[in-house]
Amino acid sequence: MPPEDAGASEAREWLSKARGDLRAAEHGATAQPPITGDMVFHAQQVVEKSLKAFLSRHEVPFRKTHNLVELGEQSARLEPDLEPLLRKAAYLTEYSWRFRYPGDAEEPDIDEAREAVDLAAEVLEAILDRIPEPRS
Repeated sequence: MPPEDAGASEAREWLSKARGDLRAAEHGATAQPPITGDMVFHAQQVVEKSLKAFLSRHEVPFRKTHNLVELGEQSARLEPDLEPLLRKAAYLTEYSWRFRYPGDAEEPDIDEAREAVDLAAEVLEAILDRIPEPRS
C-alpha cells in the first residue's frame, strides 16, 4: 500500500477535529438549560474544519480564518455542487465570535442552536461524501 500523502493526512486530522466539535455541539443540547452559545460555536467549527479538510485533501492552501464564505468559495471552485449548501451555511461564520465574549448579544434560543447543529452535520456529511476517508 502506498504511503499516505500529506493532504490526506492533514484532511484526516481536520475531520477528526470536526467530528469532535459535532459531538460537543450535540452534547450542549443535553445540558439543563442547553448551552446554546456553545452549540452554535461548535456548529461553526464543524463547518470550518470540514472545509479545511476538503481543501487539505485537494492540497489547496487556505489562510488562517474562521470565515466560512471565504472557505466555502474556495471549496465550491473545486466542487461546484457544494455551493448551495455552503451558501446556506455561510451565516454560521458569526458564531465563531458572536456569543464567545461579554457584551450585548443574547444567547441563541434552542431552535436556532439546533438548526445550526443540524446544518453543520449536513455540511460534514457532504464533505465526507466527496472525499475518501483518508487511510491511517
